[in-house]
Amino acid sequence: MTDWVTISSLATAGTTVILAAATLKSVRSASRAAAAAERAVLVGLRPVLLNSRLTDRDEKIFWADDHWAVVSGGRGYAEIVDGNVYFAISVRNAGAGLAVLQGWSVSEERRGPEDEHTALTDYRRMIRDLFIPAHDVGYWHAAMRDTDDPQYDAMVAAIKERRVFTVEVLYSDHEGGQSSICRFVLRPRDKDGNPADWLTGVGRHWNLDRPDPRSTQYA
Repeated sequence: MTDWVTISSLATAGTTVILAAATLKSVRSASRAAAAAERAVLVGLRPVLLNSRLTDRDEKIFWADDHWAVVSGGRGYAEIVDGNVYFAISVRNAGAGLAVLQGWSVSEERRGPEDEHTALTDYRRMIRDLFIPAHDVGYWHAAMRDTDDPQYDAMVAAIKERRVFTVEVLYSDHEGGQSSICRFVLRPRDKDGNPADWLTGVGRHWNLDRPDPRSTQYA
């Protein structure tokens, strides 16, 4: 005798499984679409700092104590005046979003690709809000005025001796997200002591709140 109740229950269960699978597939597809849309939005907000080109415009830079300088495209600046150490770099934002400079660190030597970035707790905060528009140029600048600063003597020596040194700039998008670090290396173009004649280049980038784009399979 045919057990129609059992058959009906099995048919209902099978239909439910099929609907559940279809729903799961739909949810996954919607999640992928939402993730893709989110990535597209973030790309539209994402800044990417680089050294500026040699053909980029000059940047007139002033510090809070009325010191000022003019830095050409592709150049950096390092000068000691009245015991104060002044730094600046002409930068370009190659990304699609506005860059907001958040902090910086400096090293008296060239740091290579095997060297990790400075610990975030050791970054010095910017005392001015500096914004670099998308696909445009701007500048980073800072100063060391405290002779008791642990890095003061080393940086003074590096600048006077015209040695290669390193600057790391911490920045984000205009909403404070997508935090990144860009490592700049400053090389003296000649030995005449011109404070504005340092060539700049970018050594490394780090993403702080999203996966690192570098593959580790070749490490």
